[in-house]
Amino acid sequence: MRLPALLCLLALATPACAAAPEEHYLDLRDRYIAKFSATKESDEIYKQHDAALKELAGVLGGLVGPVTIKGLPAEGKSNVDTLFKNDIGFGHLDGLSFASEGYKTQAVVTTTTLLKHWLGEHREDGMPQESGAALKSDRFYYYAIQDAAFAIYAELPITKPAAASAAVAMLGVRGNGGLKAPPHEIDVVAIQGDKVFFIATSDAVKTAPIPACEKVETNDGQAGRQEGPAAT
Repeated sequence: MRLPALLCLLALATPACAAAPEEHYLDLRDRYIAKFSATKESDEIYKQHDAALKELAGVLGGLVGPVTIKGLPAEGKSNVDTLFKNDIGFGHLDGLSFASEGYKTQAVVTTTTLLKHWLGEHREDGMPQESGAALKSDRFYYYAIQDAAFAIYAELPITKPAAASAAVAMLGVRGNGGLKAPPHEIDVVAIQGDKVFFIATSDAVKTAPIPACEKVETNDGQAGRQEGPAAT
């Protein structure tokens, strides 16, 4: 999938006017977080948790309106996929998530108000508080979706859609560990009116190993082996 195609996917999203205030969503979300984080986990609690996520998705649907993204499911889910504070992945970006099988392509639609609030919640994680700076930070793409770290290799030049106030595209690598691998993911974020559209795809690019990076990794590995015996 090429970069222009990603922008086309964003352009195909057709949100309607918000039907519920963000404050209602945030209050409901926070009450559920307090409830589940203080409750002993059980099968019954898991059922209640799933029902709570569906309720939150319904409220988000009222905020962002109907969204159609070609190639992705018609029904969105809550991108906040856990309400247990101690769970891995807690604190994802509040919004509706649409994902392909295996999450090779994932889109999240939210509002500028929810984005601003979410950035504030991650201030202590080193998240830039201005949206323009945040969208150029590794931390945004790490905390916003999924449960794996993200490292930016390069910002990609794109033409901002006429209706958008901002559009950013990043080439990077996502995974756990040292992230020493060729970049394989493109993330695009566009802001149009009071809506924010975020799409990430690992099907977008095929890259070969980068010789300069391979050399650095090899040298790091050799240095580690040399330092190992001295440390014992």
